[in-house]
Amino acid sequence: MKSDFIDNRRGLGNPASMTTDNKSIVQQALAELIGTGSVDALEPLLSDDFVHHRPDSSSSTKEEWLAAVQAALTPLADMRVEVHHLLADGDHVVMHSRRQLPDAGPEIAVVDIWRIDEGLIAEGWEIIEPVAQAAANLVWWEPAGR
Repeated sequence: MKSDFIDNRRGLGNPASMTTDNKSIVQQALAELIGTGSVDALEPLLSDDFVHHRPDSSSSTKEEWLAAVQAALTPLADMRVEVHHLLADGDHVVMHSRRQLPDAGPEIAVVDIWRIDEGLIAEGWEIIEPVAQAAANLVWWEPAGR
């Protein structure tokens, strides 16, 4: 059996200044969100046609996503965010972080992928995994019943 590898990246020029600028946009967005506890500072960093994609193939508009983020900020006000990797390739920025939820809540590993267009965040993808469940997820390819 042969696996398929599909590279869906757009044909991009990849100047170093573009990747540095794009990383700065994502860093600014995260700093504003965490620093203020409000999406008000984040909103102007998103394009009007921003789309947020989830692993279950659902997506949300800019307004829907900002409302969901704002709703989550109150219970997550004391969340600790530790960024481990911030990588850029052309118009995409990938951030790998670990987040400790407040009140001794679970630690989660998060991978965010952001697409930048004309200096604004145009698309986002997000994968969240509770760290305590990571070992169980390492065997997803094994046949059932083993």
